[in-house]
Amino acid sequence: MGTELQGKTIAFLAAPEGTEQVELTEPWQAVEQAGGSPRLVSTQSGRIQGFNHLDKADHFDVDTTVDVSDQGEFDGLVLPGGVANPDFLRTQPKAVAFVKGFFDAGKPVAAICHAPWTMIEADVVRGRRVTSWPSLRTDLRNAGADWVDEEVVTCEGGPNVLVTSRKPDDLKAFCRTAVQKLAG
Repeated sequence: MGTELQGKTIAFLAAPEGTEQVELTEPWQAVEQAGGSPRLVSTQSGRIQGFNHLDKADHFDVDTTVDVSDQGEFDGLVLPGGVANPDFLRTQPKAVAFVKGFFDAGKPVAAICHAPWTMIEADVVRGRRVTSWPSLRTDLRNAGADWVDEEVVTCEGGPNVLVTSRKPDDLKAFCRTAVQKLAG
């Protein structure tokens, strides 16, 4: 077990349904293996329903909600994808404010696949170099981001460090880079 994230608590924001399970579980495991404490944050208490693409997968216990938590409790944020997950989160003002709070506080954020939709709603991608699932390219460009098609992109040209990746196939590089940047 590594110690890069020893003493750090990392928020994982996920909707009650629709999170791509592997985009939650692999970064979660990477944070734990680096000595960090991952915490699942959602818009409601109880459990979230993970998905393997369009099929229901496992349930995960929620640690806290956006109603009672803010970025001050955490050292960084991971945003897993899945189509339905960020699509729901971007319609929830408290979830959007939760994400924006990490950027305002200069804390590192890592997002994969469709997760940048929530960041677009938070108006935090303008001027940032990012990647995502290809169908978000136009949305990100329209929001002022510099979208590129790369396995993992680290952008330090803003108030915080932002790590983005395109898809589950990029998880190895995403997890490695996210842990490095969440460590500071």
